[in-house]
Amino acid sequence: MKLPYYPGCTLKKNAKNFEKAAIVAAKHLGIELVELPRWNCCGAVSSLTSDDVMHHVAAIRNLVRVQQMNDDGILDNEYRLVVLCAMCFNVLKRSNILATSNANMLNTINSFMDTEPDYEGTVEVKHFLEILRDDVGFDAIKSKVINPLKGLKVSAYYGCTLLRPREVGIDDPEAPTIMERLIESLGAEPVDNPYKSLCCGSYHTVGSNKEVVARRAYRIIEGARRNGAEAIITSCPLCAFNLDNRQALTEKLYPGFKRMPILYFTQLMALAFGYESEASFDGNFVDPIPLLEEKGLIGMKVQK
Repeated sequence: MKLPYYPGCTLKKNAKNFEKAAIVAAKHLGIELVELPRWNCCGAVSSLTSDDVMHHVAAIRNLVRVQQMNDDGILDNEYRLVVLCAMCFNVLKRSNILATSNANMLNTINSFMDTEPDYEGTVEVKHFLEILRDDVGFDAIKSKVINPLKGLKVSAYYGCTLLRPREVGIDDPEAPTIMERLIESLGAEPVDNPYKSLCCGSYHTVGSNKEVVARRAYRIIEGARRNGAEAIITSCPLCAFNLDNRQALTEKLYPGFKRMPILYFTQLMALAFGYESEASFDGNFVDPIPLLEEKGLIGMKVQK
């Protein structure tokens, strides 16, 4: 299966471990993620006003690249664009829905992109988790596991952009299960968290309200810990930063707080598929190695 893939900015800098683990895990499942040529930033946030056309141009230009890949023979009539970053996924899909449901807006966007081919509205934006669920299947994923993650208790953190708004989300916004099913297929034990879709604090982390983020991190992590979780997985680099890196500040605000590893779901996949080095755990702020060593999940033979 060869699928066009949009990495986004953060996966090329601060979340390289997210992308590296995803590519090797996808390959293990028979999926080739083909990076879009000349992709650009998705826009980072989606415009919330119905008459703001300009802020959707960047997102739609990336969808034009998928059309061009098919025209150039790089793809064989594959018009699903795979996205890893939850925020990029949300922005691209919302822009796509808006453009394809409003002919006048689509015409205006195409007129702004006067040096590009027109967007024909043929691309479907898909999160990688959807491909795993709908195309591969969790039973098939389970059959590909080399190193079952037995004894590891993992809580899924969805945040906002994977689930909301409802027409964009990849699962039930009130009771999502897609990541829990993935955790289970990898041999680990999924642990519920009442705060798995609570906002992490988002961009407050780069402003003067970092304590807001640290308090959210405490609530989310402790919610998972109370149910027995030993680690948390996510699909959003911003959420990962807020839950992972901000634990240093959380410790100062909450004496006695104990750090918990925050992983990308693809890192868990890479480890279960036998690609320990490609999981790149050295890129995580809270070191997950001691936990994984304790569980006997590190130091196993790497799949070639």
